[in-house]
Amino acid sequence: MGDKLGHLKPVSLWNHFEEICKRPRPSRKEELVAEYVVSVAKKNKLKYERDSFGNVVIRKPATPGKENLKAVVLQGHLDMVAEKNSDVPHNFDKDPIQPYAEGDWVKAKGTTLGSDNGVGVAAALAVLEATDIEHGPLEALFTLDEETGLFGAQALKPGFVNADILLNMDSEEDGALYIGCAGGQSTIAKFTSNPSDAAANTIAKEIKITGLLGGHSGLNIQDGRGNAIKIMARLLYKLSNDFG
Repeated sequence: MGDKLGHLKPVSLWNHFEEICKRPRPSRKEELVAEYVVSVAKKNKLKYERDSFGNVVIRKPATPGKENLKAVVLQGHLDMVAEKNSDVPHNFDKDPIQPYAEGDWVKAKGTTLGSDNGVGVAAALAVLEATDIEHGPLEALFTLDEETGLFGAQALKPGFVNADILLNMDSEEDGALYIGCAGGQSTIAKFTSNPSDAAANTIAKEIKITGLLGGHSGLNIQDGRGNAIKIMARLLYKLSNDFG
């Protein structure tokens, strides 16, 4: 039982989440947590497979008598958003996340918690090792590099998972199912430049854009909130037109 979250229920879920927090897992550096996921498969004598990208799938046979049910895959991603407070000397490449419970919330000391998608991964692992849940053929898919562009998911090859139904564990609310996908788009812009030395009388200024609400592009894109990158681009464009 975990010494920080072991008192929370469901016990198995929070124990797995605490173990996940002990393993650094910024995007592109998820090997330790991938090894942990594999160790859970080995401990429970479940078949597993890793593809060339590093994604992991674990397969659990159906409960006796449920073999004819449709197969289900529980899918989550192993990486997390690695951000910290400016006064915190945390190295995401080697330091563990420090979770703690406060009232109805689980938080982290000075850093992002990584509940996206650590809780989803922990929930899938809890189902895999449960002996009191009846189910049909079950697979659990754990992908890499989701936060930087869904690269692990993009690398999947046909046949790596074989289920009929996929439940993505990267959600917001308990007891709620979402049907659909927000989608995404990446833009790579290239341009040529001719840098020159600034004039001797040039004065450098720092511009900060603060006070915005922020928000997730998959959840709040329709709210018309300010985007600091777009605001800065508009400002620089206007300044270049006004002052040359």
